[in-house]
Amino acid sequence: MEMCVAGTRITQEGVDSMETKNQDRISELVEKQKDTYTSMADEIWGYAEPRFQEYESSRVQQEYLASRGFSIRADLAGEKTAFIAEWGSGKPVLAFLGEFDALSSLQQEADCTERRPIAGKTDGHGCGHHLLGTASVAAVDALKSYMEEKDLKGTIRYYGCPAEENAGGKAYLVRDGYFNDCDIAITWHPSTTNKTMGDDKFLANFRVFFTFHGISSHAAGAPELGRSALDAVEIMDIGVNYMREHMVDAARVHGAITNTGGIAPNVIPAEAQILYAIRAPKVTQVKKLYERMCDIAKGAALITGTTVDIRQVAAYSNVIGNDVLEEVMDKNLDHFIPIRYTEEELAYAGKFKEVVTELDKEGLKDMIAHVVEKDRRKEVLDMPLLDFKLDRSESYGGGGSTDVGDVSWVVPTVQTNVCCYAAGTALHSWQAVAQGKASIAHKGMLTAAKVMACTGADLLENPELIKKAHKDWLEELDGETYPNPLPPEVKPELW
Repeated sequence: MEMCVAGTRITQEGVDSMETKNQDRISELVEKQKDTYTSMADEIWGYAEPRFQEYESSRVQQEYLASRGFSIRADLAGEKTAFIAEWGSGKPVLAFLGEFDALSSLQQEADCTERRPIAGKTDGHGCGHHLLGTASVAAVDALKSYMEEKDLKGTIRYYGCPAEENAGGKAYLVRDGYFNDCDIAITWHPSTTNKTMGDDKFLANFRVFFTFHGISSHAAGAPELGRSALDAVEIMDIGVNYMREHMVDAARVHGAITNTGGIAPNVIPAEAQILYAIRAPKVTQVKKLYERMCDIAKGAALITGTTVDIRQVAAYSNVIGNDVLEEVMDKNLDHFIPIRYTEEELAYAGKFKEVVTELDKEGLKDMIAHVVEKDRRKEVLDMPLLDFKLDRSESYGGGGSTDVGDVSWVVPTVQTNVCCYAAGTALHSWQAVAQGKASIAHKGMLTAAKVMACTGADLLENPELIKKAHKDWLEELDGETYPNPLPPEVKPELW
């Protein structure tokens, strides 16, 4: 069998005949330290630190990797919690991406199948970043040992990346050149499925504040003297609603009024603010929507006699897929899937499957209808855990954004999903937080570490694959370069 990969021809036999002994040895190396990795993930789950405040989570990983012989560079690109741990020398340079930020308002007691926040806590790991980062730590740790045993040359790095949620922390690292000398980037994400990801319908995304300034006055006694900033926000939102008919189909614009100007109806609001997330399949499309929305804001200000300040605070680029790397990673995912679960773990997952929302149950049913053969759908729908591997060509859902996209514009990048949660569990939910310390989550994390480390080993042992991946990457870019969607004046900040 032969495949054409964006103009690069590779044989299935060539992929299958690659060195596979690394899978058994790397699995042993990960298993040897599994208690350390699971403890690290659980500790970070407990810290549950939000974007740009992941001080303890970052420290735990830095200290461990330093103890394992990695050199550490910290406080990067204006992000206090960002760091790079590096080992080895020379080319190729493989970058393993990690995250460790939590989500606000999602604190939840572990293993509890009802909503039960932990007193005194606010944030929770609803997107599994405690698992994501720890698996990448485990991957570089195991790969380092394997490289030493096999005398493999090259450099491996772990990138501790803050603020993926709502701030796109990797974009700052990309903008400041921290990936410029990398040859390949490798990462993963916790999920309810096992699937090597391509671009997978990830959307580019800008986050922008529009702040209107008016004149306060008594709403009954002297309304003619006032200029309502809240009126301007409402008029802008109406304008955006009319714009929606004239966007590309996959584009999304959603807003939140973050400042109404007060709670007194008899006072004309002198200041009001709305935050928009602007999404589209390509970052160039997002830029055009953003420019149109700036004009809408200026029009709303003109109509209401107010002024407007526009402040972009985050940007995520679309993901550039890489068929060559995805084929290598998919071979390794295929080796380690299915994950073996105990009867107790299946029962545990079954209990959480029962408490997902009705909408999530419908979403699970819809997903299965799209990616599973008709005669297996009922069987799969009844599974508490989706322990099989989806074909990497399957694409369903999507619509979210990831700052891995920014990395993929400057270095060929590959990523996978590995099952860590009961079927039907929505990310960014308390149900995901509750399952984050379970043995199911740990098994998914360790499996992801093995898949990533083996993918790295395959590339080091078969350097021609790196050349093919670069050729494929350049063909996917088709002459385009990184759009650098973050203006130079935009800095990492809490908002």
